[in-house]
Amino acid sequence: MEKIGLPMPVLRTPTVDPGEEFTAHSEDALLDTFDRRARDLRISLTDFCNLRCTYCMPEEGVEFMSRDSAMSGDEIVRFVRIAVEKFGVDQVRFTGGEPLTRKDINEIIAGVAALEPRPNIALTTNAIGLDKRAAGLKEAGLDRINVSLDTIDAETFATMTRRPFLKRVLEGIDGAKAAGLSPVKINAVLLPGVNDAQAPDLLQWCLEQDLSLRFIEQMPLDAGHSWDRTSMITAADIFALLEPRFVLTPDSAPRNGAPAEKFLVADRRRPDSILGTVGIIASVTRPFCADCTRTRLTAEGRVRTCLFSRTEVDLLTAMRDGASDESIADLWKGAHWKKLAGHGMDTESFEQPQRPMSAIGG
Repeated sequence: MEKIGLPMPVLRTPTVDPGEEFTAHSEDALLDTFDRRARDLRISLTDFCNLRCTYCMPEEGVEFMSRDSAMSGDEIVRFVRIAVEKFGVDQVRFTGGEPLTRKDINEIIAGVAALEPRPNIALTTNAIGLDKRAAGLKEAGLDRINVSLDTIDAETFATMTRRPFLKRVLEGIDGAKAAGLSPVKINAVLLPGVNDAQAPDLLQWCLEQDLSLRFIEQMPLDAGHSWDRTSMITAADIFALLEPRFVLTPDSAPRNGAPAEKFLVADRRRPDSILGTVGIIASVTRPFCADCTRTRLTAEGRVRTCLFSRTEVDLLTAMRDGASDESIADLWKGAHWKKLAGHGMDTESFEQPQRPMSAIGG
């Protein structure tokens, strides 16, 4: 494969003193000291999942939060309304755990879809049961869907997820397409010696199925804290794995803060014929922190300024204690104001978050 010239990440400098305390102000934006504006809200609906992916959850002994600890549907919709009205948030993504295990997910989506202005609504799921629910989700107002799928080999799937459910996932993807939730995006994590050699086959299958594949570097969010940067599959490794079969050319379309760097894909035997695109999310080796537009709420209603943050600010308790929208917004702004320049994985002082991905939301 031809060498792909990738620009080095751009690092920003603070526009104000990073040590300066946040003070409430009337500006309708969720800003940090690096002048980054958050317009993309990620909300975890639950920490429960019906899979046990090796890079996310332990095989057994998981303690999930109580129902009373999690945000109710009405509380979720209120948080989104505050984000839309006070901060101009225009993108909302529901995650988990597995969000389809929330019985009230259709009502939550419908409540968000009724907001003015209406944000774009997305969902990240493992697609188990999606074939029976996709039409209802679409009718409720869901715009886009991402499915986590690391392999199309049944044995490898069972090894990685500790569950023999590949057929159910594929049925869910078909259901999403039939409901008009296209293009369905596929999120795949490659693990060395497990599914990395299957990367070309997975891409080929996605291109044939009109699915938009995005490879994601494994991140330090596993429950066992066994992540090792020296042995992970990097973006450079992914290029090398795809090289024998495909030619990748950087997509000229603006990235606009999106986590995935997109490439046009051609068969190496017919390099002039574009088959589709593939994305690579290189959070570890090619961080895009300088252009981050995201803010996050855990299922307990706590603000996380970054997936890898080790601090959270509790908004749900304030809401349940009767706080006004304005007070909640100011608390949210104060938390986001302290967002760091980056996740710091390239420094010796980096510490993995205590909570795994399933408890944070993707």
